[in-house]
Amino acid sequence: MYSNKENINILTALLVAHGVKRAVVCPGSRNAPIVHNLVKSGAICCYPVTDERSAGFYALGMALLSGDAVAVCVTSGSALLNVLPAVAEAYYQHVPLIVISADRPLAWIDQQDGQTIRQQNALTDFVKKAVNLNEPTDNTQRWYCNRLANEALLATNHHGVGPVHINVPLSEPLFEYNVCKLPNVRTISRIMPQTLVEADLHELISQFLRAEKPMIVVGQMRPTTIDTTLIKELEKHAVVISEVLSGVGTLQNADELLATSTETVELKPDFILYLGGHLIGKNIKSLLRQAQDAAQWLINEGGDVIDTFMHLTTIVETLPNNVLSLMVQMMQQIDKKQHEARVNAYIQRWQKAHNDYRENLKKERLEYTEAFAVQCFEQQLSHSTTPYEVHYANSMSVRLANKYAQHPVWCNRGVNGIEGSLSTAAGMSLTTTNNVYCIIGDLSFFYDQNALWNTRLKGNFRIILLNNGGGKIFQHVKGMPANDIRDTFVSAEHRTSAQGICQQNGVKYLVANNKKELQKGITELINHNEDCPIVLEVNFKQSAGATA
Repeated sequence: MYSNKENINILTALLVAHGVKRAVVCPGSRNAPIVHNLVKSGAICCYPVTDERSAGFYALGMALLSGDAVAVCVTSGSALLNVLPAVAEAYYQHVPLIVISADRPLAWIDQQDGQTIRQQNALTDFVKKAVNLNEPTDNTQRWYCNRLANEALLATNHHGVGPVHINVPLSEPLFEYNVCKLPNVRTISRIMPQTLVEADLHELISQFLRAEKPMIVVGQMRPTTIDTTLIKELEKHAVVISEVLSGVGTLQNADELLATSTETVELKPDFILYLGGHLIGKNIKSLLRQAQDAAQWLINEGGDVIDTFMHLTTIVETLPNNVLSLMVQMMQQIDKKQHEARVNAYIQRWQKAHNDYRENLKKERLEYTEAFAVQCFEQQLSHSTTPYEVHYANSMSVRLANKYAQHPVWCNRGVNGIEGSLSTAAGMSLTTTNNVYCIIGDLSFFYDQNALWNTRLKGNFRIILLNNGGGKIFQHVKGMPANDIRDTFVSAEHRTSAQGICQQNGVKYLVANNKKELQKGITELINHNEDCPIVLEVNFKQSAGATA
């Protein structure tokens, strides 16, 4: 029987799954359930050593000779500090040591309780990775515990070899052993090819070919990162989902169509290949997180553990084109007609949902809103023959871009903050002769207004300011009460105009208060030929006045 502590059981199962075969264990009560599990696993040979300092070097010697990762398990308090000399030696000699320390619950640290010290980061300077496996109480925390343990174990031999520290806080009672078997845990693996060859991707292709609902998801990346001919070829064999942050593939409105579709269960994939960075849409992320039975592979140049959809199984550490080109080559060696017939129903289901969405979008008749402004801008921009770049600010602006833009867009989605969007777009305008358009909300604009305080800016920098008098997107957050606190303190309602800011910085200023003025203003913005930046302020709150 195993411990009833879920974090211990998850860790034990993953130690076994990652092939750890030896553990040096030290005496103590707090770590007793961990030691119990290691012994009961039957897959890990345990060696008792009383002195923790000596135990660390015992484990070091085993790892040195075998070349395999060896664990050393200690109890709470100063026991952990006693393994530091061995850990430091392992760090500088590049030896895969796994330090597992039992700990007291966080609430008792620094409260003059027995054997409680700050263990979580005690070895930080001498380990490649340090994680804290708290006792999980729900599925999200179980996923987090699993992911952290995977990350630590993978780090022992990633970009060099070295020690890691896994700290395990445990609450009392400690000694309840009533679990019959270890959990069936999700194990993350990493492929690190020096030169990618067909054999490296054999399992990837096998899973891809077995899938009846395969999906390739493309997150944020530079438009030139991916060879679009590879994507076009793979669209015959899988649904390719992307957004305006990458601009590849034909299905770029997945999030919006999922918001209106009644067949989301049928649209769920059974295999996911994810490449690139952030996704804007919450609906697509939600759908993919529900695909619990789908294997999920990640192509990641740095080999980082990025588990956006909570079901990551394998990381391929290389550039996306390396994998995609090899996939295309390998697909040419199979019976393509047979495979296409298997996945055709799934591809057609997505295409129909996308076509229905696009048709409904064409019929859309918008009032004078932020959505209407972005729609008008994108329609007029599509007829422009002058090269351009488009930067959308975060929050409502980029979400509207994801609905109406039919070209790649730039956006600060690394953190998704409202600060710096105007400055980022301004910086872009200084490095190109193309027109650079920035579509930005009022809070983002006024927060970053000093971006316009620069004499180097020229006429290729063009801004559409969507001024609705506050952070109105917060008023659409589910569960947010409609009251004065929301309007004043959350949405930060205001009556500020950009007119004075533009005047003091030599920026041409246009304003629109209705549809007619908006369409005229966008035309003037696109055709602007003066040697100064230009701002089109689009007001959606008629009472807004020029106060700054």
